[in-house]
Amino acid sequence: MRRQDFSYDLPEELIAQVPLAERSASRMLVLDGPTGALADRAVRDLPGLLQPGDLLVLNDTRVVAARLVGVKPSGGRVEVLLERDLAGHEALAQLAASKPIREGLEVQTAGGTVRVLGREAELWRIALPAPALEFFERWGEVPLPPYIRRPADHTDRERYQSIFARAPGAVAAPTAGLHFTPDLEAALRERGIGLNRITLHVGAGTFLPVKVDDTSEHKMHSEWGTISPEVAETLNAARAKGGRVVAIGTTSLRLLESAAAENGIIQPFSDDTAIFITPGYRFRAVDILLTNFHLPRSTLFMLVSAFSGLETMKRVYAHAIENGYRFYSYGDACLLFRGQD
Repeated sequence: MRRQDFSYDLPEELIAQVPLAERSASRMLVLDGPTGALADRAVRDLPGLLQPGDLLVLNDTRVVAARLVGVKPSGGRVEVLLERDLAGHEALAQLAASKPIREGLEVQTAGGTVRVLGREAELWRIALPAPALEFFERWGEVPLPPYIRRPADHTDRERYQSIFARAPGAVAAPTAGLHFTPDLEAALRERGIGLNRITLHVGAGTFLPVKVDDTSEHKMHSEWGTISPEVAETLNAARAKGGRVVAIGTTSLRLLESAAAENGIIQPFSDDTAIFITPGYRFRAVDILLTNFHLPRSTLFMLVSAFSGLETMKRVYAHAIENGYRFYSYGDACLLFRGQD
């Protein structure tokens, strides 16, 4: 397919710049897959839209304060965005400056010198004064997405983090999880709906655009994820009894599909995944998806178009735009019930 197939026009005022005061007050556009019907609801309505025996799967990755600004010896500004912690005091990062970055460059930051070791694909290997997660957590700031056009502040440390976050390593939030509160979690459990945690450390590559016109030529960034044997067993047992797997966010969905065998059995997993899901993909593990609204021509809009159909998702997004839904990371959500394959 062509990149342009996944275009849509979004008024800039619908890009959410700040989170709502109450997490679960976000609106939720519900798509009934078999009929194509749309319904305007709120995230707090989620328990009543699911059935006892369904299982939610949430990404418990924790966002690191992964953005850091330093200066070259010449005085030029360099922005460092952590992508992945490596062994010792090394990491992979995106580097941005007004002039080309070169191997051997030393960048002075508030926490000490960051040395550029070399290029690795679209990223740079860097050496740090301390282990990466420790260094960035102390000296960095929350890496808000580029479409949020304001500096990060102290409130983002809490709000750009889900209540399930516990495994540090992400540089972008699994944003569907941002809508959950302890009260919503309790209501889901009372309804007989299980909640299971898996981990996918979302990388800065999630913001990289698709640059090729033919989507089959796009090289997906890899991210590290893990599904425990206990969670895999729980999910498989529930599905065998007719329960549905509800992925909370595209990160959870990507990891579940990476771990699923051809017959739909979810295997324990602890590895990198670079799965790229586009229309035509046959889903093995996920029945329902809760996700935010995604950028046009992005890999994530391609994923939801694979899940529910491209023309259907264009209709979903047109309804959301017409009705003033808030878009992207701090925005509203949609609940997608998949139709028949």
